[in-house]
Amino acid sequence: MTDELTEKGVALTVPASTAPEASPQAETQLTPIEETPPARSRGADTRALTQVLFAQLTALERGSREHDRVRAALIEANLPLVRYAAARFRSRNEPMEDVVQVGTIGLINAIDRFDPARGVQFPTFAMPTVVGEIKRYFRDNVRTVHVPRRLHELWVQVTGATEDLTTLHGRSPTTAEIAERLRITEEEVLSCIEAGRSYHAQSLEAAQEGDGLPGLLDRLGYEDPALAGVEHRDLVRHLLVQLPEREQRILMLRYYSNLTQSQISQELGVSQMHVSRLLARSFARLRSANRIEA
Repeated sequence: MTDELTEKGVALTVPASTAPEASPQAETQLTPIEETPPARSRGADTRALTQVLFAQLTALERGSREHDRVRAALIEANLPLVRYAAARFRSRNEPMEDVVQVGTIGLINAIDRFDPARGVQFPTFAMPTVVGEIKRYFRDNVRTVHVPRRLHELWVQVTGATEDLTTLHGRSPTTAEIAERLRITEEEVLSCIEAGRSYHAQSLEAAQEGDGLPGLLDRLGYEDPALAGVEHRDLVRHLLVQLPEREQRILMLRYYSNLTQSQISQELGVSQMHVSRLLARSFARLRSANRIEA
């Protein structure tokens, strides 16, 4: 994140020695007040300072040293605006320092695009850009699993409706109540709630909340040791049907009924040597037809 701010060519900590040079009259206007003013007075002073700095900025050549110094002072003066916007996202469980840095990128973009001649207050112009940059950060970088943009936007509406209905009824709303308020289906509400859980992945070994419930890893199905034999049995069944009927019967007697070659010879009325030759020929056919070893 610091690299992104560096690419913008901004040093957020502006020493006093780097304050923008101005006329003696401007210096008098920019002299900080020694006593700490009330919050409302500080806001008014910040707006006044911002107007003075923008007036200086428009008169300077873009890319010059003086232009960069005034631009850095503007960023420093309006960082409280970024912190105010970032505070709206405290519930996202993301480090606030990261959110502030992302919002600062939005502030820099707003400063570069702002035109004082339009008569709009800078905070009014900058706030949507700062908030939009933070929202884009959460959408593109924070989620463990990316969800469709439409579902993400609908999730924001579901979250707002949930808070409103909780305040209205004094309890958590049902899925049907949320769906009725937003005029969507209950399935869409459930999908949005599920999408909202994609900000952080849960470890399989994490203990579950409640009465000492086991972790997810302990509740997953185990690997059936007989599972590997399923493919083998399917392969044997496929190969056996390619053998003559008598050879199929010999293999069944030998390996499913566990008869010896002598017992098989008595069962079929042939010599034991012939049974041995038939088994060897069956094995050769099975190996040549085996699609796995081929």
